[in-house]
Amino acid sequence: MNKRLANRILTVLSSLFFIMSLLSPAAGAGAPKIKFKETTWDFGKIKQGETASHEFVFTNEGDDTLTIEKVSTSCGCTAVLVSDRSIPPGKSGKIEVKFDSRGYGGQVAKVVYVQSNDPKEPQRSLEIKADVEVPPSAKIEIEPYNYDAGLMVEDDELRANLKIMNKGELELRVEFNHRSAAYDIAGKPAPIPLKIPAGKVVDVVVRIPTQNRTGAVREYVLIKSNDPMRSTLSLYISGYIITKEQLKELFVKYKDILR
Repeated sequence: MNKRLANRILTVLSSLFFIMSLLSPAAGAGAPKIKFKETTWDFGKIKQGETASHEFVFTNEGDDTLTIEKVSTSCGCTAVLVSDRSIPPGKSGKIEVKFDSRGYGGQVAKVVYVQSNDPKEPQRSLEIKADVEVPPSAKIEIEPYNYDAGLMVEDDELRANLKIMNKGELELRVEFNHRSAAYDIAGKPAPIPLKIPAGKVVDVVVRIPTQNRTGAVREYVLIKSNDPMRSTLSLYISGYIITKEQLKELFVKYKDILR
């Protein structure tokens, strides 16, 4: 190979490498980079029912346009992009997060997810915190939430022993919702609404008729109260009903064990 031909080959190869470098998307091209001023924000103490808001500021520290593709949140707060969706290099944007404290109490933490075209961190997490102060109120607790009445004979009532506790500072008022249930306290019909002073406990017997029903049964009773945090609870009651003939068969089958 002569020197002239070798030079021509080197020239062609150099041109090819140059063209490939121009066609390569990575060569000479920058990339966006999202950088937040802070990724957590603590609202401190707020009163229940208040709405608190904060703006998270971010900057595009990359060499290409940053695009905010999606902003989503966990329940209890809302987040919106309050600046342009496309952020040039060196420019900043804002995401406003609002937290509605209704229905919350004590220490609360929520997360905001920000998705962008940052190739290294396509999703960033932001966190807000608050200590929600709950004013004096009634606070309901029930025990149990699920009651198994076990084996029953036809026409027996489906019964559950329910304990209702007021762990709040104000009087608790309770009402029940079921199509046919009755409610007793110490053998007498329970007053409706049932009023329970702060710190007190009341035992209620729930009775549900089961005429003409056999097999597995499951009922639920809605328990409504003036507890602002838990205004509606559910008590699930289950059992298994057999006929009198089935009961006789059981006695015959297991009579030796019962002796």
